Amino acid sequence: MSNNAAYAVPQVKTTSTSSKTGFHFAAGLCSGLTSSILLQPADLLKTRVQQSQNASLLPTIKTILSSPNPIRNLWRGTLPSALRTGFGSALYFTSLNALRTGIAQSSTPIPNNGTATSSSSALPKLSNTANLTTGAAARVAAGFVMMPVTVLKVRYESDYYAYRSLVGAGRDIVRTEGIRGLFSGFGATAARDAPYAGLYVLFYEQLKRHLAGLANSSPSSDQQPLKSSTINFVSGGLAAGLATAITNPFDAVKTRLQLMPGKYGNMMRAVNLMVREDGMRSLFGGLGLRITRKALSSALAWTVYEELILRADVQWGAKGA
Repeated sequence: MSNNAAYAVPQVKTTSTSSKTGFHFAAGLCSGLTSSILLQPADLLKTRVQQSQNASLLPTIKTILSSPNPIRNLWRGTLPSALRTGFGSALYFTSLNALRTGIAQSSTPIPNNGTATSSSSALPKLSNTANLTTGAAARVAAGFVMMPVTVLKVRYESDYYAYRSLVGAGRDIVRTEGIRGLFSGFGATAARDAPYAGLYVLFYEQLKRHLAGLANSSPSSDQQPLKSSTINFVSGGLAAGLATAITNPFDAVKTRLQLMPGKYGNMMRAVNLMVREDGMRSLFGGLGLRITRKALSSALAWTVYEELILRADVQWGAKGA
């Protein structure tokens, strides 16, 4: 590798194996809160567009902007969204780190092939299969724990319900649908999140490796080094876009199930009704919004998380030197 490498990363003594579990939880919480609060309007608009094939983006935006409190209405549902994404990200990153670290310690190390990409990541370097399975398992586990908050979030964002508070929404759901109502759409959520998270981690690690390789192979001697945060942000956005496009039908079904469980019942019935009533397009409702939001939120969340962990590793590595 050239001495004038175009990809600059922090020099760490160890990676995430030296990091404490509590710090992974805190870093995940911080990254999730940042992305959820900043991007709540996109999430709300996605929910409104997916709730019916008759709903479209521009009229929905106009309706919200012409309301008495447009800014407040655009950020409606921020609290459940922040709780879900913040603590969901904390649980996800913590469990993902534990799974990946366990596999890395019990398997043969993956060769680095002369690149600097492993130093850019807070995650242990694993095979493609391990990236896929650990991402899927960690996301489904975190999704199950946070499912009641997800249901509250979706219904609070929708204009189907006139909930005035999260407590009132929770009470109404339990009263009319029982505890089971707080887990409406979990099957569709798991069917969406497992492949999405698995594909995301797979694409993310591959993209980081390729982008770092391209940067390092640059012949320009006066080129400024690319920071690890730049590589992580671009890779996160691209990975999220690819994984989102593949899994969007599950997201559209999940939204309908959480909004109208009595009508749609289960995944197969929901798919049949949606296709029969609204056509195949209904399975791709909100795709543009979801890609935009997921690309930005994943890029922000993973960049914040990885940078926090890398800096912690630098500090702990220096103390242990």
